[in-house]
Amino acid sequence: MELSLLAVAVALGWCLGQPVWGTLRWEARDAAYGAAAAVPMLAAFGWMLRSRWRPLAALREFLETHVRPFMGSWSVGQLLAISCIAGVAEESLFRAVLQDGLGPRLTAMGAWLAASLLFGLCHAVTRTYAAMAALMGGYLGIVYGLTGNLLAPIVSHALYDVVALVVFLRRTPDSVRDTRVSSE
Repeated sequence: MELSLLAVAVALGWCLGQPVWGTLRWEARDAAYGAAAAVPMLAAFGWMLRSRWRPLAALREFLETHVRPFMGSWSVGQLLAISCIAGVAEESLFRAVLQDGLGPRLTAMGAWLAASLLFGLCHAVTRTYAAMAALMGGYLGIVYGLTGNLLAPIVSHALYDVVALVVFLRRTPDSVRDTRVSSE
């Protein structure tokens, strides 16, 4: 699925006359900015894992019932691979093609907003997840706009995904923890 988004990015980029990797530069400084930009997203993820707020508890339940059974047995290498593919494919589509490609047709703010909302809609497995993804997409769009280098949001996105997946999938599920507490 993630690789198909890369094909969509290339095709849509061609239709819009927008080069997919025209702003991708291999610069250590921008990779470091991308890594640093992952920290607030990971902090928010950590808060989500501990929050008792009903929408976040429902999101955790969704992750437990859908993501853990599907990806729970994956190795760290497999999680790293899918995270890197997601970072490259999604940022190429939403930042390089949509945000940059819509800029001349809309305002820069309109293009950023459209790309962020589409990012959220494409992650709409639950309403809460869609809203969080739209916020994350907006944040990654800002990282992209500040650096002007697609590498920064790619690194940020991939690093967030791999750390969040490893932390989530390697931690004890809430239901098991609740059972242990109640049996003591």
